[in-house]
Amino acid sequence: MVLVAHLVFIAFVLGGGLLALWRPRIAWLHLPAAAWGALIEFAGWTCPLTPLENYFLELAGGVSYRGDFIARYLWPIIYPEGLVPSVQHVLGTLVVVLNCIIYAVVVYGAKRRKAGGKQGA
Repeated sequence: MVLVAHLVFIAFVLGGGLLALWRPRIAWLHLPAAAWGALIEFAGWTCPLTPLENYFLELAGGVSYRGDFIARYLWPIIYPEGLVPSVQHVLGTLVVVLNCIIYAVVVYGAKRRKAGGKQGA
């Protein structure tokens, strides 16, 4: 369950802003999550879900791993050499840029709807 929650959180960090296009109030949840995801990557920290995941792996008789979730499960698929700090900075920048674009569209749409409501009044 922690593994699934971890994956869902990463997906939400990367694309949760798209949900704000549908429901703008989701931004109140997504912006802090995106900031946290970017901070983890820029600082080179390990997400707190990783030690929790390792705890449950060991409890179940499995073998825990070092590093972070992205390095363990996602990065070997895309970049087999491993996750290095420069790549983490690129990932953090990707999170920031992607979400800036998405939120520019959200803000533009909100302004457009607001202006449309004033014209009809």
